[in-house]
Amino acid sequence: MKFTPFGIKNQEFNRTVRGYDRDEVRAFLEKLSDEFERIQSENDKFKTDVDKLEEQLKEYKRIEKNFQQALLNATESTNKVVDSAKKQTALMLKEAELKSAQSIEKAKENANQIRNSVLQLREERKLLIARIKALIETQSNLLELDMQTIDTQKKKKEVPKESENQEEQSEINVDDILEKLL
Repeated sequence: MKFTPFGIKNQEFNRTVRGYDRDEVRAFLEKLSDEFERIQSENDKFKTDVDKLEEQLKEYKRIEKNFQQALLNATESTNKVVDSAKKQTALMLKEAELKSAQSIEKAKENANQIRNSVLQLREERKLLIARIKALIETQSNLLELDMQTIDTQKKKKEVPKESENQEEQSEINVDDILEKLL
């Protein structure tokens, strides 16, 4: 049986010869009804508060779930960004290493070309010096030959002493000429 404040106030009891004082029972029932009504309204208020709190709790749980999902997404996104940055860094390092290796290789090739050019120029210099020496010696031999021819002709004609001085000066120093040319 469900009790209500109105039901308590209007409760009727059977009469007996020796029964309770009717006014006293009514006053007690009145107090009991008022207290029951107060407790029931307090209970209703608590139920309403509990319902509101349960709704808030559901909302907070939903928000917490969204925050957890957002945190998980942010963590995943951060991990992806970090991984991407690591990959880009590694790629940039490899690219820099490759470029530096290419630069070093190119510098080595240039150094080898320069070294080869220097060796080739030295060889050409030696060859030119040899050619110039040969040319000077040839010219010197020709001059000496001409001088001998002139000497033989002079002996036939007997030239004065000035010609003899010129003959002595006409001796050709090949090394001296070569040094002046170089």
